[in-house]
Amino acid sequence: GGVLFVNGNEVKTADGDRLLLIPGDSGAGIDSRLSTQEVLTRRSGGLAIVAYPEEFRSWGVTGYKGVEVYNIYTNARRINPLVMFFDGLWSYGSYPELLFATFYNRPAGNLQGWDQQIRQSGMRLVATAGNDAHANIGISINDSSGKTLLGFRLDPYERSFRLVRLHVLTNPFHAQTLDEGSLLSALAEGHCYIGFDVLGDSTGFRFEAQSAGTSRIMGDEIRLVDEVKLSVSTPVNSRIVLLRDGGVIQEANGANRLELKARERGSYRVEVYLPQLGKPAGEQPWIISNPIYVR
Repeated sequence: GGVLFVNGNEVKTADGDRLLLIPGDSGAGIDSRLSTQEVLTRRSGGLAIVAYPEEFRSWGVTGYKGVEVYNIYTNARRINPLVMFFDGLWSYGSYPELLFATFYNRPAGNLQGWDQQIRQSGMRLVATAGNDAHANIGISINDSSGKTLLGFRLDPYERSFRLVRLHVLTNPFHAQTLDEGSLLSALAEGHCYIGFDVLGDSTGFRFEAQSAGTSRIMGDEIRLVDEVKLSVSTPVNSRIVLLRDGGVIQEANGANRLELKARERGSYRVEVYLPQLGKPAGEQPWIISNPIYVR
């Protein structure tokens, strides 16, 4: 039906760390008995992404390519059930997706940890987001047989997959067929960005760099020759925040473009906000880019 499906495995290692392995493999069945490093070492290909980084402890290992900086389930655990129940009764029928916007928060701790790992290790680490779609979040009142008398489900699958998306640029400079190989290659290179599309379609966002006749996109490295021109473009006017090594270095408000001439090495990334949405949604990121690494 025009949908490319790639199987993966979520595994919990003997060290208590969780990894997302893409594509999955039959060896995942024994990974719970192996250390995190042993799991990463046994795989000869594919991607390994740190899941639930707030619980991850083995940052000194090698072999992982990315970090899941946002997860809907982790965020949803902070919901006040009573408030959400009455919120749901009031607006669920007409605006179910926007219920999530009321408790969505910038994953500040995970972003800080991701920035720190890149800065300290020198690694290129891809940021991803997880929908964690299980269709099991909601509140209900059931009778003795288990039949639902009153309640609602917040996360049916078709809704969960619309809340946050990973937009992948398979090849921005040449036409390319979308298949498993090209998709995983683009993900491994960090040619992607996180879009909280519950707030608005983020398709069309771009973050690029030019230096000495060379062009690069998110996830790439570029050499610092005198200066590097960084350019950001967004689908609509927004608040654009440019960061280097996790610290804010420039902002533009009510704009759909930002440019900067970088003269320092570092990891540059972008966060985009929609303040026109008002509180609380307008104070949370709409887009989180992957970095461009100025070396």
